[in-house]
Formats: sequence, C-alpha cells, structure tokens
Amino acid sequence: MPDTRHSPRGKAPLKEGWHAGLDLGYMTRGDETILARRRHFGPLRVQKPFYPEGGICHVLLLHPPAGIAGGDRLEISASLEEGAHALMTTPGAGKCYRSSGMEASLTCSFDLRKNAVLEWLPQETIVFDGARMRTTTKVNLDDEASFIGWEVICLGRRASGERFDSGFLGLSTRLERKGKPLWFERGLLEGGSALLDSKAGLSGFSSIGTLLATGKGMSPSLLAACREILPQESGALCGLTLLPDLLVGRYLGHSSEAARAWFVEIWRLLRQAMIGRGPHLPRIWNT
Repeated sequence: MPDTRHSPRGKAPLKEGWHAGLDLGYMTRGDETILARRRHFGPLRVQKPFYPEGGICHVLLLHPPAGIAGGDRLEISASLEEGAHALMTTPGAGKCYRSSGMEASLTCSFDLRKNAVLEWLPQETIVFDGARMRTTTKVNLDDEASFIGWEVICLGRRASGERFDSGFLGLSTRLERKGKPLWFERGLLEGGSALLDSKAGLSGFSSIGTLLATGKGMSPSLLAACREILPQESGALCGLTLLPDLLVGRYLGHSSEAARAWFVEIWRLLRQAMIGRGPHLPRIWNT
C-alpha cells in the first residue's frame, strides 16, 4: 500500500524526487565573519561571500532551476559560531510549480551560538495552483543570539488570474532558545478550501507574510515605533505583537511585493535596535 502518513488527509503518497542540500558554517576571524564551511549537493549553491558593510557576511543562495517541482526535496542548513553575523537572501522570487501528485519540500535549519546574529531575508515564494508543498523552518539559538527572519508567500498567480484552487501548502516554523520554545506554528492551506476566504482564515487574500525577531533590544518602545510603519497596499491587514523575547509581524494582502516592502521597513528599525547597525539592503533586491 502507498505510504500516506505525510500527506494531508491521507490523499496522496510522498514519493522520492530530486534531492538537493546546502550546509554552511560561519565563524569569526578578527572583526570579520567568514564562510568557513560550504558543502552542497544537487542544484543548491552560494556565490562568494560579500562584505558591503564591513565584517558582516552577506550570502546569496542560488537554486539554478529557479523553482521547486513535485517530488523535489531541498535542505538548507547553517551554523553560526560565537559572535558570527550573517545575512542570507535569495536573488529573486521562488516558485513552487503545479504537481501531478508528488509532494515537494523545503527544510531550513539554523543553529546560532552565543552572540551570533542571523538575518534570514529570502524574497517571496509564489505557490502555483496545484502545487503540493511543505516548508519547515527550525531555528535554535544560544544565549544572547539574535535572529531576524521573514517568510512571504503568494498563493496562485493573481496577476494572470490564477487562484490557489487545488493542491496544498504545509507550513511549520519553530524557534527555540537553549531548547526552550519561543515560537511553534504549524498550518495546512488546501487549495480551494473555505479557510482561504473565511474571516478566521485568510479573508480572501492571496499574499501572506510572517516576520519573527528575537534578541537584544526588544522593548515596548521598539514595538510602538514599528507600529508607526504603514503598509503601501490599500486594504491590506497587518499587525505586530511583542511576546517575551520575540516580536511577531503578520501581513495579509494581495501584493507580495508590498508585504516584503513593509517587512523591510520594520527590519530597518529592528536592525538598529538589536545590533546597532543601520540597514544595508542587499544590492540584488534592486535588480
């Protein structure tokens, strides 16, 4: 019998597909963070590290196929030694294509030692109608480590009139500090389901985003300053909450570009408060 243990409601089996992995290790050398380990297999690569703002290591993740198809499995991991600081982003929007039945998966695992800083700032992901995709993000932090990360997803290709009417997207995010959970969230969005239009769900919006930040400098005054930033998209819904040791931002709208632009403005404030550095936008975002 087919193995349906990891399929939504037991509808379809998980089959083997293309497997690619990328494992990065960062450490300090003097006042500079270096990419000390770089292992990969399959179509996942990094360009050479960039240092546009001094000792902070900027890395661009490359996936030459430019999209994930049914059956593909991508695994990205990074470890940051004590005091290391890395910014990781992608060259453009990711795509998850329609599947004839096989599931695709993307797993990101990050481990941060004491006083390490990771800025995980990928560009948006477009989930095509009929895609069958699961994403998992795990972040483990040591004492005084800091993390700023976001995820922006566009369900369907709204510009061409495509809705997310079939397939599914499974989401799982977990942040821990020294083994104690800061944030744990799991969800399943099924194409064409009532949840997509329900007021208790996505309220008919096609673009969703989550921003998570944890580390030094969290305060009610920082939250208040972030709440002064308004989204560019008319009618979009957004909100910010400060939990113990964690700031959470949410976005619902129809423009993934507007969602990311709102997150970028919040990131500018968070970066200054948390690490004492002004924003330095990756040059690739302007191309």
